[in-house]
Amino acid sequence: MTEILMPKATAVWLVDNTSLTFDQIADFCGLHPLEVKGIADGDVAVGVRGADPISNGQLTREEIESAENNSDYRMKVIKPKYADLHTPAKRRGPRYTPLSRRQNRPDAIAWLVRNHPELSDAQISKLIGTTKTTIQAVRERTHWNSANIKPTDPVSLGLCTQIDLDEQVKKASARRRKLEEENPEMLTDTLKAQDELDTGSDEFNPDDVDLETLFGGSKND
Repeated sequence: MTEILMPKATAVWLVDNTSLTFDQIADFCGLHPLEVKGIADGDVAVGVRGADPISNGQLTREEIESAENNSDYRMKVIKPKYADLHTPAKRRGPRYTPLSRRQNRPDAIAWLVRNHPELSDAQISKLIGTTKTTIQAVRERTHWNSANIKPTDPVSLGLCTQIDLDEQVKKASARRRKLEEENPEMLTDTLKAQDELDTGSDEFNPDDVDLETLFGGSKND
């Protein structure tokens, strides 16, 4: 639902000028029903002047009448005619990182590599706006500043949001599960039991050792 302007002021107007239920007003204004009840009792929004949602172009008289005739009906906010023009375009390409924070990228990469090994280089690159070359250098400890790199959460560094990080981790985990389902051998334990190991030699017998075998001397000397 589109957010309305001045929700409490709108709720005050609806309480004073309509016979809508508290639940209907709360749902439309994004408030709790008890908060709307407090407005009706005069305990909440005291002194707030009501805002007419009809004159504001957020609601029609017909919509209010439909809700008044049916307590289960939920009113819908009128979508502005040019709302789509104000919708921010979806960001494409690598994330832009301010110059002041770019020096923290290796720390963030080290943290992601250590705590979320399931993330691909492409995902890390998208998250914090770095290059695969830099990621590889941090992985292999060949980065020019490896001695000073301290793994740090990229969220705390302001390089990405927790929502973006959780989304990428979720995608990586789902991809990992799919690969394991399609390739069961990935889950097979490659360690062999001790009795299956072939030592390649007989048991050691200390009686077989003499000076000649120990120092490699010739029996004919």
